[in-house]
Amino acid sequence: MPITVIIPTRLRSLTNQQKHIAIEGVKVSEVIERMEQQYPGIRAKLIFDGSAYRFINIYVNDNDIRLRDGLATNVQDGDIVTILPALTAG
Repeated sequence: MPITVIIPTRLRSLTNQQKHIAIEGVKVSEVIERMEQQYPGIRAKLIFDGSAYRFINIYVNDNDIRLRDGLATNVQDGDIVTILPALTAG
């Protein structure tokens, strides 16, 4: 069973309007690299200088990767990776 990645609305133009993507990987960074292979341009929207953009929140099974090992956070078959743009007030 692959990892399921939940794609936010603003990135769906890069994934052919898919809300969920099934993908393989053992770390969040590998999942993103494999997404980049299938959906070119998505990595640039998520990562800058080796880290997730601070206005992008990435969760593995509801756990913020910033509180774990960042992009090196391990994932397993059946996990759910959720990508959420940070909410800001202005």
